[in-house]
Amino acid sequence: MNNSFDLQFSHLGIFVTDLELMTRFYGEALGMVMTDRGNLGEIQLVFFSTTPDEHHQLVLAAGRPAEIDFNVVNQISFRLGSLGALQALHKRLAQFPVTDIQPVTHGISWSVYCRDPEGNRIELFVDSPWYVDQPIREPFDLDRDEDEILRETEAFCRALPGFTSREKWQAKLRAKIEARNKT
Repeated sequence: MNNSFDLQFSHLGIFVTDLELMTRFYGEALGMVMTDRGNLGEIQLVFFSTTPDEHHQLVLAAGRPAEIDFNVVNQISFRLGSLGALQALHKRLAQFPVTDIQPVTHGISWSVYCRDPEGNRIELFVDSPWYVDQPIREPFDLDRDEDEILRETEAFCRALPGFTSREKWQAKLRAKIEARNKT
């Protein structure tokens, strides 16, 4: 399939029950910036971004019925710039009404999973310098020193199938995408 139109993911919108609570959470807990807020017909919308390159990366829309007991959104994932930033945000989450906080390594990344105030699954993650075959999910202690986490994660990854550097894996994937785009 030719991908000459350069498809890239841009943003996600979710319906919420308590728009004010969710606006505070994404703005204060995760540090996203509200770019706009208003009504589109009957629906109240709040737009958030973390970059001036995107007007919005997340849209909260009022109107999710409270009695719905299943959420079709598996998770909303946010990439952070460093392991130190992930450690700081992990500590910050304790100040907010989140549940099910789980630090895990996937080998390819370090993640903190939690449920936002309305139960939506959030993943906050940082890429590691390694690649291993997926899926992998291993709990780890995010309160340790960054160097210790790096050493232990590398040792863990080296024992897993598919171990290589992120750069080598990216080059292999790049070649695969380019080959697909030529067809």
